[in-house]
Amino acid sequence: MDDIKFDFDEAANLVLETLKKEEIDSLGLGHSKSAVSALGAVIDYLKEVQKKDEIDAPADIDFFDKEEYMKLDISARRNLELTKSMMNGEKRHSLLWVVDKTKTAMGKRMIRSWIERPLMSVNQITKRQNAIGELADNPMKRDKIRNSLAGISDIERLTSRIAYGTANAKELKALQNTLKRLPEIKNEVAESASALLKDIEKNIDLLSDVEELIDKAIVDEPPFTLREGGMIKQGYNNEIDSLHEIMADGSGVLAQIEAEEREKTGIPKLKVGYNRVFGYYIEVTNLYKDLVPENYIRKQTLTNGERFITQELKELESKIIGAKDRAIALEYEVFCAVRQQVGNEVDRLHSTAKALASLDVLASFAEVAVNNNYVCPQINTNGVIDIKDGRHPVVETLLNGAPFVPNDTVLDKGENRCAIITGPNMAGKSTYMRQIALIVLLAQVGSFVPAKSANISIVDAIFTRVGASDDLATGQSTFMVEMNEVSTILKNATENSLIILDEIGRGTSTFDGMSIARAVLEFVCKKKTLGAKSLFATHYHELTAMEGMLDGVKNYSIAVKKRGDDITFLRRIVKGGADESFGIEVAKLAGVPDSVVKRAKVILKELEQNKIDIKFKAEDAVVEEEENDIQFNFSINGKNEIIEILKTIDVNTLTPIEAMQTLYDLKKKSEEL
Repeated sequence: MDDIKFDFDEAANLVLETLKKEEIDSLGLGHSKSAVSALGAVIDYLKEVQKKDEIDAPADIDFFDKEEYMKLDISARRNLELTKSMMNGEKRHSLLWVVDKTKTAMGKRMIRSWIERPLMSVNQITKRQNAIGELADNPMKRDKIRNSLAGISDIERLTSRIAYGTANAKELKALQNTLKRLPEIKNEVAESASALLKDIEKNIDLLSDVEELIDKAIVDEPPFTLREGGMIKQGYNNEIDSLHEIMADGSGVLAQIEAEEREKTGIPKLKVGYNRVFGYYIEVTNLYKDLVPENYIRKQTLTNGERFITQELKELESKIIGAKDRAIALEYEVFCAVRQQVGNEVDRLHSTAKALASLDVLASFAEVAVNNNYVCPQINTNGVIDIKDGRHPVVETLLNGAPFVPNDTVLDKGENRCAIITGPNMAGKSTYMRQIALIVLLAQVGSFVPAKSANISIVDAIFTRVGASDDLATGQSTFMVEMNEVSTILKNATENSLIILDEIGRGTSTFDGMSIARAVLEFVCKKKTLGAKSLFATHYHELTAMEGMLDGVKNYSIAVKKRGDDITFLRRIVKGGADESFGIEVAKLAGVPDSVVKRAKVILKELEQNKIDIKFKAEDAVVEEEENDIQFNFSINGKNEIIEILKTIDVNTLTPIEAMQTLYDLKKKSEEL
C-alpha cells in the first residue's frame, strides 16, 4: 500500500472514527505509533476491498507487545517441533500433538497460540498454573467440564459468518444448540478457587435472549440453502403461516369460499373452479342467472351457464398461485432479520467464545499433567534453571509406556552458564537439549512439565541451531545455512536467553569448524559479550578443555557402555567429557556392511598414528579479567581423588562386575593413604 496510508495522523483519525473512540490512548496500543499506523492502514484496506465508506467496527483490539511473550524465531519453532514434525510436517510427533487434548475447535486454535507465545509475566504464568492445578486435583470437575465442552460448536467461526451475513439456518441452529449448554458449563466452573477460572466463569455470557430468538424463529431441522424456504418455525410470523396454510390446503380454502358464496347468494348449484386460461372462477347455471350479485364480474358465457370472478377470488388466486414464491422470499427476509439480530451480539459471543476456549485449554493441560505425571514448576527471575529427572515430552509419549531415562539439568548465570555435551551420535545429546528447551517453554506457557521437580527462570527467548541442510532455493550450502542461523543467534540473544547449539562448525573442515565452535562458545559464555545460558553439543572433544579455561563452562557427556565392538547407549547425562566418538561403532549399529566397518578401523588406526595433537592452551583462552587468577591445574590425588571418583560416578550405569571393580579400586587407593 502507498506510504500515505501509514501516515500516523491520517491513520489515527481513521481509527478513532471507525472505532468510535475519542482518544487513541483508550485503545491500549502501548503508545506505539507503528501499531496505530498499521491499524489505520488495515481499516483503509478493508474499506477499499469491501467497497464501503464504513466497516463494522471490530469487537476488540489486541496489542501484542514483544515484552509480553518469549521470542521464538522460525528456527526455534521448527527445531523444537512445536506444532509440526520436521519429518513429515504433520502435527503428529510435535509438542502440540502431546499436549492438545482440547475438545473444541476454539480450544485447538488457542492452545496452538499459547504454545507459540509463551508468557514473560510470572503473575500470568502463575494464574494459569493455579487453574490447571485446580482442575488436575479435581478429576470429577475436570471430566464434567471436558464432557460438556465436547458438544460445543465453533462459536468464533459461526459468529464471523453471522456478522458477515453468510451463515445459513443450520449454522444458527448449531449456535443455539451450543448456547443451550452454556448454563451447564458455567455451573461446573462456578465456585472455583483460582482467579483465572473465576474470570472465565464471569465471562461466560449465557446469551439466553439469543438462544430463545433462534429457538422461536428457526425450525429444528432447517435446509442447507436459504432460497428454498422451510426455515421459519410456525407461529413466528403470521404472514408466513397463512401462506403455508394456503400452500398446504388450497382446495380447502376454495371449498370454504364456495360454501360462503352459496349461502350469501342463495344459489345452491354455485361452483368455484379453476382453469389455466381464466384462473379461479365462480360458475352459475342459466337457471340461477337472476340471482347473480352485482359484484360478480362476467368472464365467460357457456351453453348452460356463465362464469364470473370477484375481487376476493382474484386476491385469493394471487395468494395461492404466488404463495410458494412469496413464502420463500418472505422466509429469507425474516431469516436475514433474525441473523442480523444475532449479529448485533457479536461482542458477547466473542467474549463467551474466548472464555470457553481458555477453559478448554486449561482442562487439556490438566488432563495431560495427570495422565503423563507432570509437575507444576516453580517460576523465578534469578536466572536459575534447575530440573530434576527431566523428560522429553514427545519422545516419552512415543515410547508407549517403556521407561524414559530422565536427566537432571542445572543452568544459571554463574558457574553453570554453559554446558558442553559430548558423546556419540544417536546417544541422545539432541534429545536432552531439546527436552530442556521444551520444559522451559511449557513452564512459561503456564503448563505443568515432565520432570520430578523444576525451578525455571524466565527466559526472554529460546534460540536453536540444530541440524542443517542445503537451501537449494537460495543457493546456500549447509555450512552457509548454519552460519546464518548462528549469526542470527549472536545478534539477537541476550543474557536472559536460552541457547541450544548442536554441532557448530561441522559443515566445514575440522580446523575451521573447531575454531568457529570455540569462538562461538567463548562469545556466548563470556559475560562481557553475552553470558547467556547455553547448551553446546559437539564432537570436537578438544573443546572440553574449555572447562578449565573459561568461567561458567561445565563438561557433560552421554554415558555409553562398550563391550568389545558393541556399544550400548545408556541415555544418562554424566559429568565430564566423552573419551571417544564411537563413530565406527555407531556405523555398525546402523547396519553398515562389516567389510566397510573393518576397513574404517584400519584407516582410523593409521590416522591416529599420524595425527596432529590438537590441544588448547590455558593461556590462549579468552577469560574474564577478574578471573585471571583461576588455577587450571585440576590434577588431584589422595583423598581428593577418591572424593572426585565418588562424585563423578553414576551408579545407574554400572554393571554388577564394574561396581565390584570400582569398589576394589577405591579400597586400594584408600590403603595407599
